[in-house]
Amino acid sequence: MRRELDRAELEGWLRDAAKLWLAHDGLWFQAVERALGTEEAIRLDAEAWRRFSPIEARRILARLGREPGGGIPLLVEAIEHRLYALLNRQETIEVTDRRAVFRMLECRVQEARARAGLPDFPCKRVGLVEYGEFARTIDPRLEVRCLTCPPDPPPGGHWCAWEFTLRDA
Repeated sequence: MRRELDRAELEGWLRDAAKLWLAHDGLWFQAVERALGTEEAIRLDAEAWRRFSPIEARRILARLGREPGGGIPLLVEAIEHRLYALLNRQETIEVTDRRAVFRMLECRVQEARARAGLPDFPCKRVGLVEYGEFARTIDPRLEVRCLTCPPDPPPGGHWCAWEFTLRDA
């Protein structure tokens, strides 16, 4: 029998569901890495993100009741509704109508790998696909550039940073 959940319970369920999603993603990656090697696992991971990121962006737009094309303001709003936002401490800084910088301050993936004695996950190639596809789904005029992301050494204070710019139509 189902019962109504209060806001705190619902938020707990959402965070737990996001943790399970991320755990499955990590376990999938590790299984592919063991079977096929790191390079092939990264290639396949990027392909999965190429398909997933637009799905996530479109669903966020639908929940917000918005259409693509809202530029930087809509991107900044949509980023706050990603599954990662429930798990990782993140910030969007230097926001203007034409540019924003997104930084992952605490990354559950990287911190879990560190606890397990594993090296940083070299996620830059996957991140370029993930953030690029997400941003272009929010607004096709958006472009992404990686400022720093493993395998780059963490600069201190954040794991990765991504610059989004709105190009002229």
